[in-house]
Amino acid sequence: MPLDFYWMPLSAPCRASLLTAKAVGADINLKELNLLAGEQMKPDFVAINPQHCVPTLVDGDFALWESRAISSYLASQYGKDDSLYPNDPKARANVDRLLYFDMGTLYHRFGEYVYPVMFRGGSIDEEKLTKLHEALEWLDGFLAGHKWAVGDNITVADHSLAASVSTFKAAGIDLEKHSNVSAWLARCEGEMPGYAEVNTPGAVKFGEFFKSKSG
Repeated sequence: MPLDFYWMPLSAPCRASLLTAKAVGADINLKELNLLAGEQMKPDFVAINPQHCVPTLVDGDFALWESRAISSYLASQYGKDDSLYPNDPKARANVDRLLYFDMGTLYHRFGEYVYPVMFRGGSIDEEKLTKLHEALEWLDGFLAGHKWAVGDNITVADHSLAASVSTFKAAGIDLEKHSNVSAWLARCEGEMPGYAEVNTPGAVKFGEFFKSKSG
């Protein structure tokens, strides 16, 4: 049976999990929710996920939310091997570290920069932009010396980071000063399965939305 996947294309975390789904060949039934219109508050969805957030995955009688947990689950449950989410404790810890870095630092700082402008009528805060570039510089260092985020093959860390960083780029964040990040994102664009299909359109729409609010 297909897996139900509740999502919104603007959401980088949603697109991250879809990249993992694409990589493992999972049969996904997309159920788009318009969060801007409050569709996540409908009783039938709240019954599935009381936090009423996306993405949310339903696999039979199992419901899961939080994008990085979804990606890890998909890789473990449906991956043909452990390349996307390694079984080796040290390799897995490095993947987890970057997933947590993306959630707690990198995308968090991006959200602090763009969301006040997009949803609360705020103006551009250059100090917050500086903090985002600091996080991107850390990522630049993490990417040094290997092709992908953790070693020489794609993992779920690449899916999460690619969805985030492509959204930054679409929103007009200059990545050129972060040469390893720029080169890695170009590899994602050219080599990551499903990138153009499930990630690019939503990232572009997010960038257009932000630019329409930031003037």
